[in-house]
Amino acid sequence: MAVTNPPPVRVELGGRSYDVLIGQGLLDDAMVQARKFIEPYAGRTVPVVADVNARKYHGESLARSLASDGYEIAWYEVASGEASKSWDSLARLTDWLLGLGITRSDHVFALGGGVVGDLVGFACAILKRGCGFVQIPTTLLSQVDSSVGGKTAINTAAGKNLIGAFHQPSLVLADTAMLDTLPDREMRAGYAEVLKYGLLGDAEFFAWLEANGGRVLARDPEALNQAVATSIRAKARIVAEDERETSGVRALLNLGHTFGHALEAETGFSDRLLHGEAVALGMVLAARYSARRGELSQAEAERTASAIAAAGLPSEINALGMDCDGRRLVDHMLHDKKMESSGTLPFLLMKGIGAAYMARDVELADVAAFLDGELE
Repeated sequence: MAVTNPPPVRVELGGRSYDVLIGQGLLDDAMVQARKFIEPYAGRTVPVVADVNARKYHGESLARSLASDGYEIAWYEVASGEASKSWDSLARLTDWLLGLGITRSDHVFALGGGVVGDLVGFACAILKRGCGFVQIPTTLLSQVDSSVGGKTAINTAAGKNLIGAFHQPSLVLADTAMLDTLPDREMRAGYAEVLKYGLLGDAEFFAWLEANGGRVLARDPEALNQAVATSIRAKARIVAEDERETSGVRALLNLGHTFGHALEAETGFSDRLLHGEAVALGMVLAARYSARRGELSQAEAERTASAIAAAGLPSEINALGMDCDGRRLVDHMLHDKKMESSGTLPFLLMKGIGAAYMARDVELADVAAFLDGELE
């Protein structure tokens, strides 16, 4: 039976508004979907920056779509992993784009997960003071999170995503059929961000995921389309309201990230703990810490943990086998981008399923004591 793709989601940002197209088979139809960004390359090759695995699995389909109208691709491959979000990688990519003669009116295509999207987006933000780009996210995590909203960045020795810019894409093609090639672990890691949208602001969606998460993870097309579309609609609403994270609304998207980034730092930003896995465990810790403060019932904290565990995601910090204490994890948090000039670190906590909020009265010593208890 044919799958009906959901309608496009519009990210409303005035003159910088754009569409996110969601559904099965979009990559095969890329020449049609992204025509206005491809046609200016008549007589030139179309620049596509791709994760090596994304090109392996999806490059031929994209090339075939463009070739149907006589366009050829100039490929630039990026190694998988966070190490590619570096100053050296940025320099090599921008030099390559300049060598192609990219102009401010051109669009660069990013085919891959969040690493490629972040790297390409930042390169396009600074190339000739800004050119366009089109996101073709190939992972669940990038489809529901990093490809939408315009946050672009690279990593430095001081921390993750500390050098970057807000630079919105001109179009996002979220082809859910591409997720068929995604390893199960990466699929689960992306699903953590889907759960996040339910936990932070949509109790009904969270309940739907509790009932249908298995179908989403099994890549059932209808369930997958619904989960991705619901997530993107939620993010689009938040981004439209608070594009540059100045009012505190967009900060809700960081639920689980303060704890999660500390866990990533302690495990060396490595495959030992993927970003989505860290966020999943971070959301469990945020829920349990909220319960410790008396703001969330213990039952809802454990409901959060159960939903995450049911998806095959880490839900217990002591299972990571880290040789550290709570104070050391809190020390990692001091590098968080949300740290305020007053020395206060806002925490995203919960007052209920679907009711996240920002707390500015959290004592880091208390967080360390809480983490000590979780590490036992």
